[in-house]
Amino acid sequence: MTVNSLEVSRLAYAYPDGTQALFGVDVAIGRGERVALLGPNGAGKTTLVMHLNGILTPGHGTVTVAGTPVRRDTLKEIRRRVGLVFQDPDDQLFMPTVRDDVAFGPANMGLSGAELDRAVTSALDRVGMLEAADRPPHHLSFGQRRRVAVATVLAMEPEILVLDEPSSNLDPAARRELAEILRSLDVTVLMVTHDLPYALELCERSLILSGGVIAADGPTRELLADADLLAAHRLELPYGFAVPPAATPAAAERG
Repeated sequence: MTVNSLEVSRLAYAYPDGTQALFGVDVAIGRGERVALLGPNGAGKTTLVMHLNGILTPGHGTVTVAGTPVRRDTLKEIRRRVGLVFQDPDDQLFMPTVRDDVAFGPANMGLSGAELDRAVTSALDRVGMLEAADRPPHHLSFGQRRRVAVATVLAMEPEILVLDEPSSNLDPAARRELAEILRSLDVTVLMVTHDLPYALELCERSLILSGGVIAADGPTRELLADADLLAAHRLELPYGFAVPPAATPAAAERG
């Protein structure tokens, strides 16, 4: 039986001040899927993500990662399996060199010597940053720092990679380079983004979280082509951007 990378069941959460952020979220993400999490500000996206690795504890419902429930006694394993890549890479990079930053997580998990070196080298190679291993992170461009931030998570060999606004503040070349990297990875990806074209480019499936519930779940192309759905949840495509129609089998054969 195939185990999903992520299962969220009837998840509800209220903050200590009484603000109800999630009202019963149900989501299942299969191994290897790339899924975009869309929604307006205040929809509950950050609250949902913070439940995935135990930063927040459900008020009601359950979160399961690769068959392991998120609980206090499983947090060490869960935080290895769920890799969060923050919107600002400077929140993630704090060591003297790129190599040190990427080694930090696996070293804390007990890796050392040649095994640690292999993990660091592999992670940096996967994001095209191996040549920068001995450079200080603050000497890198913003796009390069974001790729190193991804490597710090990949070095832990996560089950699921969660990215918060991965395309923000990237120039067009860096945006394309990151997209190519994310397409090449053999991990499950959950991408929180307001960048609807990036979601369409990278994720076949999207979820719309609105008002603390999943308002829509389906093929990204279909959701983004539904103008009424987007308007109802304060989502907008860039001016002039049109969702291209899906290729027909005949067109694909001609191509």
